Amino acid sequence: MTPLPTPLPTSRLGRTDMEITRVGLGTLAMGGAEWVSGRGHQDDQESVKTLLRAVELGINWLDTAPIYGRGHAERVVGRALRELPAADRPLVFTKGGLHWDESDPKGEPRRVTDPRSLRREVEGSLRRLGVERIDLYQMHWPPTDGTPVEVYWETFVELRDEGKIRAAGLSNHDVPMLRSAEEIGHVDSHQPPFSALSRQAAADTIPWCAAHGTGVIVYAPMESGLLSGAFSRERVAALDPGDWRHGHPDFTGERLERNLRVADALTEVAQRHGVPTSAVAVAWTLAFPGVTAAIVGAKNPGQFDGWLSAARLRLSPDDLSLIAAAITASGAGVGPVRPRD
Repeated sequence: MTPLPTPLPTSRLGRTDMEITRVGLGTLAMGGAEWVSGRGHQDDQESVKTLLRAVELGINWLDTAPIYGRGHAERVVGRALRELPAADRPLVFTKGGLHWDESDPKGEPRRVTDPRSLRREVEGSLRRLGVERIDLYQMHWPPTDGTPVEVYWETFVELRDEGKIRAAGLSNHDVPMLRSAEEIGHVDSHQPPFSALSRQAAADTIPWCAAHGTGVIVYAPMESGLLSGAFSRERVAALDPGDWRHGHPDFTGERLERNLRVADALTEVAQRHGVPTSAVAVAWTLAFPGVTAAIVGAKNPGQFDGWLSAARLRLSPDDLSLIAAAITASGAGVGPVRPRD
């Protein structure tokens, strides 16, 4: 396989000094099967090869989190970093605020916002990753106990001021929360789900971020594989028993049929450009003003062939119209069906 020319296109992450490639590697699957959102068995050595291949191809940032395999994904990332010269190491983005019960590996994590706990989490991530500073540290989810964002955001700002983290962000937070946090200290980035099937962020958080100098790193642009062009009813039936997608509403019944109709439109656009369907799914998210970059997962080095070209792909107005028409006709998801012209 011949690597794409480097460097890949980059965008500045909000007001930070970090220029990041428009696609980054997500490590959720590298956490393995033994956690609440596991994607089935994953060989660690294969994960390390995948991480090293990402760097070889010019991707300059990785996204991970302690909850991915209960610390496992971070440890795998740390293994890969140790195999790279310091000058070649990618930026590492991780998160905090989710606690798991070791006696219940697949139980739902608790959302913890206590400042002392968050500081312990940062130290744990630094240790597992083997780095002296985290490039971007994000609150993974807002708490379920009603704790105001101001309570934990102060800790994130302090960690940034102390140099433990280079930048601070919020993941899965809404506009009122972003606004409240911004009054205490600048929100460097936001990480929302965003795809042709999950479009709400285009109506609220992405425009807010664009107006306030906050970078946006979207996740699940291929909607957990639904928009990869490789999914079908047969593929769903053959998923690993440890895969969380088994039985999920998006992967069953009429909702699955609607989702696959949108994937068919992406495939039609992909054929126009001579690229894989998954590349169009990712490029669609990058076409929205305010989106800095997209997180895309890979379980082996060969999977980059499916989406890396999204970093350079520009969808035409006709492409976007075709996709918008398919979304509208299918009735899949909610939110804007195309970027504003």
